[in-house]
Amino acid sequence: MQGAMAASLRRRLVAALALVAALGLTALGGCVSTPSRAPAALVSWPLRRAQLQALDPFELTGRVAVAAGSQGFTAHLDWQQRGARTTVNLNGPLGIGGVHVVANGGTLNVQTAQGTKLTSEQAHAELADQLGFDPPLGSLRYWLLGVPDPGSPAAETVGAHERLASLQQDGWQIEYSAYTNAGGDWLPQRMVLQRGDVRVRLIVDRWQP
Repeated sequence: MQGAMAASLRRRLVAALALVAALGLTALGGCVSTPSRAPAALVSWPLRRAQLQALDPFELTGRVAVAAGSQGFTAHLDWQQRGARTTVNLNGPLGIGGVHVVANGGTLNVQTAQGTKLTSEQAHAELADQLGFDPPLGSLRYWLLGVPDPGSPAAETVGAHERLASLQQDGWQIEYSAYTNAGGDWLPQRMVLQRGDVRVRLIVDRWQP
């Protein structure tokens, strides 16, 4: 009698241990198979475009290579944007060593490496002479951010991750080949701007949005 009771007790103990083991494996399996949290939805392009067009202030440093007809040069670029005020410093083998540009609304001021200060039409003529073209600074302020200038019509091609792949505006074709994370947003790192025989390649080394 006692042997039968002992055997029954052993069977119950084995069954209980098996149940505990099964429950443990189920719980462990549940932890492993729990799906990770879905990534946050991408911000739509129209919303990103509006956000970037309103971005102010911002700064960038980078390198630029320009081919304009028979002219060509490479230079280091510093760009600062404060509202409508654009400040640009180009330093490198420009023939003159560098140029300092300040554009604010409809005004333009240029200072050469020799210290010559020019304004208005003379400033535009100096830029065209030294760079090979008169840069559209008012629109560049937007193109650098990977968005069109809101002041004129544009044709956009939106690529992966709701980022601009290419842009046509005011006779310029802009191609964006790489973006970089800057301040929690993705901003252009490599781009090419072309109009006629003017071709500008730009690499951004640092963004400060």
